[in-house]
Amino acid sequence: MRERLELSDEEWRRRLPPEVYRVARLGGTERPFSGAYVHTKLPGTYHCACCGAPLFASDAKFDSGSGWPSFTRPVQPEAVWTREDLSHGMRRTEVLCSRCDAHLGHVFPDGPPPTGLRYCINSVCLRLRPAGED
Repeated sequence: MRERLELSDEEWRRRLPPEVYRVARLGGTERPFSGAYVHTKLPGTYHCACCGAPLFASDAKFDSGSGWPSFTRPVQPEAVWTREDLSHGMRRTEVLCSRCDAHLGHVFPDGPPPTGLRYCINSVCLRLRPAGED
């Protein structure tokens, strides 16, 4: 894992486009089926939109029908971390970037084999680097 990136809220606000800031730094979400990567099938690696850390590989991506890009696993277990999220009257598991603590989305135990997990991630929090450009 790369060195952690810790910036003030003011610095994140200056560096990031408003929608990335709203979702990744404030824990928001994008509307289902509105994200750039919902239907993308290009091979490559999805990186954090805030800090550039590699998060998910395209070979772990699947169509969950949920309206958000879904993955069975991160590129490395230590690429992300999770915590309990009790917001909006629900009990969920939030997924965050291990390098910069960006809110990425949530993980659910209803995914396909081999993990049985569905990492439901906001497109706006990701940047796809096509295979060969990593």
